[in-house]
Amino acid sequence: MNEQDARAAVLAAIGEVAPDVETEGLDGAARLRQDLELDSLDFLRLLEVVAESTGVNTPEDDYAGLTTVQSLVDYVAAYG
Repeated sequence: MNEQDARAAVLAAIGEVAPDVETEGLDGAARLRQDLELDSLDFLRLLEVVAESTGVNTPEDDYAGLTTVQSLVDYVAAYG
């Protein structure tokens, strides 16, 4: 999966999990938990929605590296 498709999938997932977050023009450096205010359940739901749309399942060992929008986009692009 290329980065553009990965970014579209991640932004769509963020829009579903956190509908109050404005995804248009969202900075890749935005932190998922702090800036987007995703709690742990929201974070898990985000990964679930990403997996449903892309087929990229994220093992728990990889959660710590997924701190920003861009890190999640890169992860999906690499494994999608």
